[in-house]
Amino acid sequence: MFKLSAIVLHLKQMRSYIIFSFMVFFAGIIIGGTNSEFHAFLEGQLAGLGQLKGMVDQSANPTLTMMIVIFLNNAIKSILIMYLGAFFGLLPLLFLAVNGMIIGYLLQRISETPGSHTVLEVIFKGLLPHGIIEIPAIIIACAYGMKFGTLILRATGNLLFVRSKLGATGKDIGDFVTRTVPMIVILTVSLLVASIIESTFTVWLLSL
Repeated sequence: MFKLSAIVLHLKQMRSYIIFSFMVFFAGIIIGGTNSEFHAFLEGQLAGLGQLKGMVDQSANPTLTMMIVIFLNNAIKSILIMYLGAFFGLLPLLFLAVNGMIIGYLLQRISETPGSHTVLEVIFKGLLPHGIIEIPAIIIACAYGMKFGTLILRATGNLLFVRSKLGATGKDIGDFVTRTVPMIVILTVSLLVASIIESTFTVWLLSL
């Protein structure tokens, strides 16, 4: 299960889902940064993040608290989204789009705020150091969620129309769930590293 060759092979098999997930995320960034119709919704999402920031700032050790909050928030959501994709892959799609839109909206707001960091500074100092690990991890988790959704959709179709293939589809689902176990470990470790970088190195870079 945890053989590197098997994990790499399965990621190759997931390539189309991963590419599609990247496209949805990137489309979300563009929509969030250019479409004002979603700004009220995105402000509500940012308000929730602001509450987490307030909790971090009031803690005795803000750096450690920030790392724990970021890690738990990302890790729990990523693991859940892999299996909540069972609802025909809709939740991973929504999760990707909304997270991309939040980033796009933030970059758009920064570009219009005088005296703040430039968009390039935010990208290279505030996003890339941890995002180069965190974003692919979240995208892969959502890709697995969408794959799970297609398997469930296929199983539902077979149950309704082609009952003779139900056993084979059930085996496909079982094999897929088994393959998610090492991926959960990899994503959890990756998101832990990303949270450490974001709560320390990223904060330091933005303070320069």
